[in-house]
Amino acid sequence: MDQFFDFLRHYWWLAFPLSGLAGGWARQWSRASERRHRRRMELYKLKNQAVQAEQASQAEVAALMAAHDAVNRRWLDYELDVGKLIDFPVMTDVREPLTVTFLRAKKAADGLRPAAPADMTTPARLAEYRTAVHGFELAFDVAEREAKRIKDHNFTEPERQRLSRARKLLNIASDNAATPAERQTAYRRARRELDGLIVLPEATIAALEVKIAGELNAPHATD
Repeated sequence: MDQFFDFLRHYWWLAFPLSGLAGGWARQWSRASERRHRRRMELYKLKNQAVQAEQASQAEVAALMAAHDAVNRRWLDYELDVGKLIDFPVMTDVREPLTVTFLRAKKAADGLRPAAPADMTTPARLAEYRTAVHGFELAFDVAEREAKRIKDHNFTEPERQRLSRARKLLNIASDNAATPAERQTAYRRARRELDGLIVLPEATIAALEVKIAGELNAPHATD
């Protein structure tokens, strides 16, 4: 112990540089600790921003899918109601440029639609789908307005009479009060009246045949 105190008495001056070194080490450690803390905070912010961006992106995809579905339902109203197609035949007339534009826009939007919002993995794909859905909405609105404006005015008077007869016959075909033979006969005659005037989509025909139940499978009646 005496030797230790003798050392201190002779080399007391070492306390100053050693304390300076200790202070320098402490300051360096403090600055390094601050840098590590800042990096951790920056990484946390970046991660949080990425999570928020992904959530916002998925929310937008979900909203776009809902808008896509809404237009599809509006189109389905025509596909499943042959009477509506008779009233507004332009909606299925592929000779009409606006109808063709709408159908192409629908195909484009359907082709870009993801199975789920989480499947939209890149901003580029999201931008494509956003543009397609907005184009689909606009094209349908324009085609529908034109169809309601024109109605059956593109047809001659004899053709309009055929459309009117077809509508009445389809009402009979869907009438549960009619006999199976009457319903079946009315359906076949309605199809003949529409032949060459309106192209019925397959979904329209299927919905109509379901609506008139299984009467079409009954033995054919004589026209």
